[in-house]
Amino acid sequence: MTNALKSWILLIILSIIWGSSFILMKKGMYGSNGEPIFSAPQVGSLRMLIASSVLLPWAIKGWKSLQSKKDILYFSIVGTCGSFLPAFLFTFAETGITSGLAGMLNSFTPIFTILLGLLIFQQRLNSYQYIGVSIGTVGIILLVLSGKQSSLSGDTTHILAVIAATLLYAISLSTIKYKLQHYSSMQVTSISLSFIWIPAFLIFLLTDTPTVILENDQASDGLYAIIVLALFGTTIATIFFNATIRLSSALFASSVTYLMPIVSVLIGWRFGEVITAAQIGSMFIILFGILLANLPGLLKLKSSK
Repeated sequence: MTNALKSWILLIILSIIWGSSFILMKKGMYGSNGEPIFSAPQVGSLRMLIASSVLLPWAIKGWKSLQSKKDILYFSIVGTCGSFLPAFLFTFAETGITSGLAGMLNSFTPIFTILLGLLIFQQRLNSYQYIGVSIGTVGIILLVLSGKQSSLSGDTTHILAVIAATLLYAISLSTIKYKLQHYSSMQVTSISLSFIWIPAFLIFLLTDTPTVILENDQASDGLYAIIVLALFGTTIATIFFNATIRLSSALFASSVTYLMPIVSVLIGWRFGEVITAAQIGSMFIILFGILLANLPGLLKLKSSK
C-alpha cells in the first residue's frame, strides 16, 4: 500500500471520528432532556485528563527518546495548541452554536495552515493559494455575520472561538511537520499530551467536576460521551492525524476538514439541529476557497498513488 493511499484512508477515518466529536461534546454537556450536566470547562478538562492519562505509559517511554532540548518547546506547543486549548474553545463554542456549525467552521484550518507556512516557515504561495485564501476569508466573514436565530453577538463570540481553535490547530500541525518529523506519531501524541495532564487535572478539581459526577443523575450519560470523545476523538484520532502528517503534508492532513462538515452536519441533523441556508451558503464559499488553495497539492498527491 502506497503512502498516498494510506494518507487517503486515514483522512476518511479521521473525518468520521472528528466529524462525530462535535455531537459528543454536546452530549457531554447536556442530558437527553436538555438539562445541563457538565459545563464546557468540565467537559474539556475531563477529555484532556482521560486522553493524557491513557497515553502516560507511552509518554514516559517517549521522554527517554528526546533527541534535543529544543524539542521540549515544540512538544509543549503541539500539546497546548493541538489539544488542550481547542478542547475548551470548542466546548465553549457549542454552548452557543450547533455541533454541525462547529464542524463546518473547522474547515478554516487549511487556510491558517497556508498562511503560517507563508509567514513563519517561508513556504511560497502559488496563485491558487492566494485566490483560495481570499475566497475562504470572504466566506468566513459572511458566516460570522450570518449568525443564527438567537443573538448575533453571542453567535459571533462562539464562532470566533472555533476560528481561534482552527488557528491553534494550524500552529500545531505546522510544528509537527516542520519541527518534529524525526519522531513517530505515537511519540508526538503521547509526549505532547503529557504536558497537559497537570493543567487538565487542576481544572478538573477547580471546576468541582467530581461533585457533578457523584451527584448529577445524568452524569453517567454525559461521562460516557466524554470517555468516547477522549479515547477516539483525542487519543486515537491524534495518533492517526500525526501519522497522516508524516505520510503526506501538513496541508493535506488539514484537508480532513473538507469531509468533517458533512459528517458533523448529518449527525447534528439526525439529533434535531438546524443549519440555516445562509450558513450553508457561506460554508460552500469557504470550502471552495480551501479546495482551490489546496488543489495543486491534492492533485500532486493523487498522481503519486
